[in-house]
Amino acid sequence: MTANIFLLSTPVTLERLSWIEECLKFFFIQLYPETLMHQQKGESPVFTFLLTGDALYSLDDPEIQQVWTVILSLSGVRLICDRQELDLRGISAGHLKMKFPDQVITTNSLGTDGHPSFWNDVIALARQTKSPLPGTVGWLQCESPYMHRSAWHGLRFLSAALADRLAIELYAYLDGVHIGHSGQAPTEAENIGGEIEALAEQAARHDFPCQVIACNRNATARGYSTWDDGQGVVISTCAIKPVKIRDLNVMIDRFRQNHVILSAAAGSLQFRKGGSPSFDRAEKSSTAPPVTILITKSPYSTETVFGAVSFAVACAHAGILTRVIFMEDGIYALTGTHRAPVNFPLYNLQDVINAVAGSVNLHFFAFTPSFQKRGISKDKSLNAVLELGYPGLGKILFYPPGNVQADHQRVLVF
Repeated sequence: MTANIFLLSTPVTLERLSWIEECLKFFFIQLYPETLMHQQKGESPVFTFLLTGDALYSLDDPEIQQVWTVILSLSGVRLICDRQELDLRGISAGHLKMKFPDQVITTNSLGTDGHPSFWNDVIALARQTKSPLPGTVGWLQCESPYMHRSAWHGLRFLSAALADRLAIELYAYLDGVHIGHSGQAPTEAENIGGEIEALAEQAARHDFPCQVIACNRNATARGYSTWDDGQGVVISTCAIKPVKIRDLNVMIDRFRQNHVILSAAAGSLQFRKGGSPSFDRAEKSSTAPPVTILITKSPYSTETVFGAVSFAVACAHAGILTRVIFMEDGIYALTGTHRAPVNFPLYNLQDVINAVAGSVNLHFFAFTPSFQKRGISKDKSLNAVLELGYPGLGKILFYPPGNVQADHQRVLVF
């Protein structure tokens, strides 16, 4: 892996870009100042932000644009924009491009079909080896198709990977399981199910592995009828053929492997060789890339927060060092005393956190700047959730954790 990459396709708020800015300052100024001082023109950037979808609107917002200006003043940072999405939304990155012509990229690389595509640039950065064999990339899909553009982004990412002779994997979680429903027939959008079937067929023709795994708990909750053949093979009568509905642990087992996995908002951060070990360490030695989950949504209104915690527990159970950081609106999961109605099938998220907080390889954190911004505090009963500020967040993101022999970690934003 040659760079630290962040893929941003969801809205980038001032709050989000501000903590990103502080983390980058921590990296360049406190951890590795030599990286900033010795950055030469034309040299590979240390951090690349890949912007598409609603994230592009941050380039037009005057207040957020100021933060981008500070971030790009760090010469080791580069911004690659999706030209097609810029044109679709009528957004211009001209102001930033004029200030930082070598760091703000608004044209995309040509693919094997001769057409430029943002996803070719993403794959070029996500690829871990220049050898044509082997290599794998994965995409975690948590949102439903059609209502959200992230499913389309995921398929463009995997299509570009397949064209670059990489094996592809698609993981459907939460509402993302709907990408595999049979009988999809949209009239004003690309057929997501049809695209998945086409990718699977293309991979088979070229003898490249292609896996599409959907979480069985999420699928069952959403009415995907299944039956077990008695040998552990679960069949769905309402999912397209490439989609395999499996226990979440089957999906998580793929996260134990070393390939890059992205989602609608995600990062792949390289551990610098010789870096100081973090204060945070795995209880058991592991070669799996650590997973850092940023919970940014409020609880209860959607399944997102509970799903993120469940995903974290499954990762930790599989031997993956997993850090969960509540930040932005995610801190509402930690404020006040939550009480679920008696005899009502609604989980109390704080009870869930307290129940799993002692799990091996699972660590919970609360981001104090998010509390300060809202004028609230963490509930005192949540002793297992440690508070951290910008330095602590920077250490989790950039220090190699003890007992982990991996070259990178995955950052997933829920």
